Amino acid sequence: MSRLMTAWQHAPTHRRVWALAAPMILSNLSVPLVALVDSAVIGHLPHAHQLASVAVGGSLYTLLVWVMGFLRMGTTGFAAQAAGRDDGGSLRRILLQGLLLALGFALLLSVVALPLKGVALQLMQPSAELDDLTQHYFHTRLFGLPAALASMALIGWFLGAQDARAPLAILLTTNLTNVALDLYFVIGLEWGVAGAARASVIAEWSGVLVGLALTRGALRRYPGRLDRAAFSRWLNWRPLLAVNRDIFLRSLALQLVFFLITVQGTRLGDATVAANALLLNGLMLTAHALDGLAHAVEALSGHAIGARSHTELRRVLTVSGGWSLLASLTFGLFFLLGGDLFIGLQTDIPAVRDTALTYLPYLAALPLVAVWSYLLDGLFIGATRAREMRNAMLLAVAISLPLGWLLRGLGNHGLWLAFLGFMLLRGVCLGSIARRLQQQGQWFDPIHAQPAETTIVVTKGP
Repeated sequence: MSRLMTAWQHAPTHRRVWALAAPMILSNLSVPLVALVDSAVIGHLPHAHQLASVAVGGSLYTLLVWVMGFLRMGTTGFAAQAAGRDDGGSLRRILLQGLLLALGFALLLSVVALPLKGVALQLMQPSAELDDLTQHYFHTRLFGLPAALASMALIGWFLGAQDARAPLAILLTTNLTNVALDLYFVIGLEWGVAGAARASVIAEWSGVLVGLALTRGALRRYPGRLDRAAFSRWLNWRPLLAVNRDIFLRSLALQLVFFLITVQGTRLGDATVAANALLLNGLMLTAHALDGLAHAVEALSGHAIGARSHTELRRVLTVSGGWSLLASLTFGLFFLLGGDLFIGLQTDIPAVRDTALTYLPYLAALPLVAVWSYLLDGLFIGATRAREMRNAMLLAVAISLPLGWLLRGLGNHGLWLAFLGFMLLRGVCLGSIARRLQQQGQWFDPIHAQPAETTIVVTKGP
C-alpha cells in the first residue's frame, strides 16, 4: 500500500497524465455529443421510426468503424514504444503503415458492407418505414468511411507520439462540423434523416485533412528518416499486423455484443430500440470521457515499457486508476440524479422518454462497472499485449451470451442485466491476466519488439 501511496503522490506523473488525458477527454466527449445532437434533432421530428432509423443505421456504421479500432489501438502501442526509444525512423514507418492499412480496409469494407447490411436488417425485422430510412442513412454514411478509418490511425499515432492536442484538433473539427451541419441540413434545409447522414460524411473528411496537416509538426519533435527498404520488408509489418489481428478479433466480439443489444431491442418495438439508443448515448458519453484517461495509460505505459521503467509504469497506473474511479463515481451520480433531464434533452416523444426513464438505473450503474475494463485496455494496448486482451474479451463474451439467453424472459430488463454482467466480466478477465503477467514479471518482455530500421556495424582495427 505504501508503494501505491508513493506513486499516487508523485506530482509530475499527475501532470503527465492530465497533459494527455485532458485534451483527449475534451475531444472524446465531442464524439458522443454528435450522437446526442443527432438524437436531439431527429428526436424532435414527429415519428419514432425516424429516430430509430438513425439509431439502427448508426449502429451498423459504428459496427464497421469500431471493428477497425485496431487502426488506432495497435498504432498507439507501437508509436509510444518508439517514442520511448526516441526512434524517429520507426515513428515515420508506423504512421505510413497505419494510413495504408486504413485505406485498404476502407475499400474492403465498402465491398462487403451492403450484403452484410441486408442480413443485419433481416435479423432485426424492422417495420417498413424503419427499414427504408435506415438503408438510406447507412448508404450515405459509407462515403465517409475512408476518412473515418484514416482519422483513427492518425489519432492513435499522435497519442503514441505523446501529442494529445492533434487528436483534439481532429475530433473537434470533425464533431463540431457535424453538429453545425446537422442543425443546418436537418432543421434549416429540412433534409431529415438524410441530412444527418450527409453532415457526418462532410465532417469526417474535414477531420482527416486537419490530421494530415498536423503530422509535420509532430515529426519535427522526433528527428529521423523513413527507411524505404525497411518499410517494404515483411519483418517490419508482421508485429503490427499480428497485434492488429488480435485487436480486430477483440473489437469484433465487443461489437457483436452491442449489435445483439440493438437486434433484441428492435424486436421489442420501435420505442424500446429508440429508448435504448438514448441510454447507450449516455454510455458512450461516459466511455469516451473515461477513455481519455485510458488513452493516457496507453501512451504513458507504452512509453514506460519502451524506456523499460518499472517505476514509471507503476506511477502511471496508480494515478490514472485513481482519477478514473473518481470520474466514474461522478458520472454515476449524474445519471442517477439528473437522468430525467438527460433523456428529456434528447427527445420529447412520450413513449420513448417514458421507456428510457424506466431503465435509467442501469445506465447509472454502468460507469462504476465498466471503468476497470477501460483502464486495463489502456495498459494492454500500450504494452502491445493484444493477444491477452483478445482472450479476455472472448472469455467475457462466451460467458455473457448464455447469461443473456437465460435472462431473455425479462425483456429489456434482462437485456440490460446481461449487458452489465458482460461489462463486469470484461474487467475481471483483464484484471486476472494482468495480475498473472505482473507475478511472472512479463510486462517488459519484448513480445513484439520492432526490428531496427538499419544496422550499422563499426569495426576497429587490432
